[in-house]
Amino acid sequence: MQDFVNIQTPEQIAQMAQQSQAAVLPSASASSSNPAAKASSKGIDVTPRAIEKIRSGMEKEGISPEQGGLRLGVLGGGCSGLSYSIRFDTNPRERDRVYEFDGVRLFVDPKSFVYLHGMTLDYEQTLMKQGFNFINPNSTRSCGCGSSFS
Repeated sequence: MQDFVNIQTPEQIAQMAQQSQAAVLPSASASSSNPAAKASSKGIDVTPRAIEKIRSGMEKEGISPEQGGLRLGVLGGGCSGLSYSIRFDTNPRERDRVYEFDGVRLFVDPKSFVYLHGMTLDYEQTLMKQGFNFINPNSTRSCGCGSSFS
């Protein structure tokens, strides 16, 4: 699976949130059975497009959804000080926060959670680019290459 990170400005985040609400609310009416609606109370949100891409990636990698999941993290480094880490993992670690969205699990370590709380993970596939977008309100600035933030 190719890793792609797109860091967005607060204005882009607000615009995307409005578009996301318009797309989710009519079909699911933000009920408690909607994974995206439940996520906001958990601290991390995952769009339906991202859930489907994670699910298909886990299937390709042969990772069981009952045991494994997608590990989201933050690492020191990059032009702006921090960079996102995303990979599949076969089991959660002892202190991980484990989130489940429509049968797909996410693992977040405690240190990364400080930076990822309130974030939305989306997946975009267009003619120009494809990959996961980290829409993070905790990000105050990002570098020109789009792979690190602070």
